[in-house]
Amino acid sequence: MSEQRFGEWIRIQRHGHVAELVLDRPEAMNAVSTEMGRRIAEATAALAADLSARVVVLTSTHERAFCVGADLKERNSFTDADLARQRPHARAAYTGVLELPMPTVAAVHGFALGGGFELALSCDVIVADSTAVVGLPEVSVGVIPGGGGTQLLPRRVGAARAAELIFTARRVPAEEARDLGLVDQLVPEGEDRTSALALAATMAANSPVGLRAAKRALRLGHGLDLRTGLEVEDAAWRTVAFSGDRVEGVAAFNERRPPQWPGE
Repeated sequence: MSEQRFGEWIRIQRHGHVAELVLDRPEAMNAVSTEMGRRIAEATAALAADLSARVVVLTSTHERAFCVGADLKERNSFTDADLARQRPHARAAYTGVLELPMPTVAAVHGFALGGGFELALSCDVIVADSTAVVGLPEVSVGVIPGGGGTQLLPRRVGAARAAELIFTARRVPAEEARDLGLVDQLVPEGEDRTSALALAATMAANSPVGLRAAKRALRLGHGLDLRTGLEVEDAAWRTVAFSGDRVEGVAAFNERRPPQWPGE
């Protein structure tokens, strides 16, 4: 299993075609400082360019938290100018995860609050264990969700439910989070990472060209009228239909053997 580090707190571990993006700032419960935000952006840029990475899993090394959001201790010393200078780095971290071209899975345990939950929301699928507590409490400290939360949460749970959760700033425990659709899979305590990696491995067995095209169609088509959405789907289909992966997939099916994806 190879490892690549991005600064002190971010690393990528490889499990075959699954890349694990690890948040590793345990002394601060993975609070996202300016430096950590820069490193997340660097790591996601590297992953986006890596054609051998078919699925990405976002995990945490902290026993009691996935990520508690922005580093408020750092921000307590900020001037307005400091905060303005930090903003592009913070946005790059969240959009870096959101814009990864391959499927992404978040493995959540413990606290995933504010920007921490926004990192999870930026993934395609969220696997949470029974200790998970999620929420967007930003209005309770005088700001609003700024890592995509006001846009990603209503796309998951609808406008009214998202408004209730954001305006009350309440923290949602694991079972209710699953019931509301805030997370997708609920697993026993301590099994979030293992389950997320297993799910990613199942995904990664499929065509890498197909996975990226399917994600592109899902993301670009969301919210469009049906006719326009079908055009988005057709464009994505064409990138796969005339690919080496399609030739190999059809041949492998007919020859009753596992496909050996060329990835092109």
